[in-house]
Amino acid sequence: MALTEAGPVERTITRTGPGKALARRFVAGDTLDEGVAVARKLNEDGFLVSLDLLGEECHDRATAIGARDEYVEGLDRIGSESLAANISIKLTQLGLAFDESLAIELLDSLADRAAEVGTTVTIDMEDSRYTEATVRLYEKTQSAHGNLGLALQAYLHRTPTDLKRLMPLGGHIRLCKGAYVENADVALTSGNDVDEAFASQLRELMAFEGVRPAVATHDSTLVDLTRELGRLRNEPFEIQMLYGIRTALQHELAAAGFPVRIYLPFGSKWYPYLTRRLAERPSNAWFFVRSVFGG
Repeated sequence: MALTEAGPVERTITRTGPGKALARRFVAGDTLDEGVAVARKLNEDGFLVSLDLLGEECHDRATAIGARDEYVEGLDRIGSESLAANISIKLTQLGLAFDESLAIELLDSLADRAAEVGTTVTIDMEDSRYTEATVRLYEKTQSAHGNLGLALQAYLHRTPTDLKRLMPLGGHIRLCKGAYVENADVALTSGNDVDEAFASQLRELMAFEGVRPAVATHDSTLVDLTRELGRLRNEPFEIQMLYGIRTALQHELAAAGFPVRIYLPFGSKWYPYLTRRLAERPSNAWFFVRSVFGG
């Protein structure tokens, strides 16, 4: 992270042709128009999409409302262009870091607009400082609207309890390993332990009726387990992968009839997204490198 925050490194990636080309492997573009164009192509190729407006947590009301308005514009485009897509949002973009009531208000408005265009809103999970507040806001808003989903991170010690707490609310649950660097008192730190936790939670999630599992992994072993459990499941589920990572596997799964949703980031603030995905976990860097060189 220290290296990527250095000015020369950032300029190399953001201002040069090769750097921009690297970014475009994993980010749809700087604008909503670019994001929608990529989403349309992904739909044509048989994929579902989750549009994610990139951005950091904010600490003022105007910025939070501005982020909400950009998400509304994305929902409007999903509706007007009949895209097979939803939106993924971060509650700190909507003000959670400084005003929980504002975040609830803005999330409510997004759920209302999503319902009008016939789609859903997924709440991304951020670092552990915000986990309880995020779960609490999801419970409140999902109970009121019924068209939301929530990401849960398998490596957190609290996640098995959160699964039991949230599955009865319906909606969809995006299960991922977890990408933030957390202390051992908060999260599992061994890769093998994280894999075992994910598999255990996946089995529980896929066995529960009335909720839509959204299995977010690029791990071949866990993808195979998802295929196995999916064939036994009578209710809808989906596999989720990041745009630009393991594209061959994405196409293989879609061709085999598995519902695959591509998490599609867009927006001008793509540099932190790119570098943090590379830096937060070695496995992320490995997948990015494999993808760049033909994976």
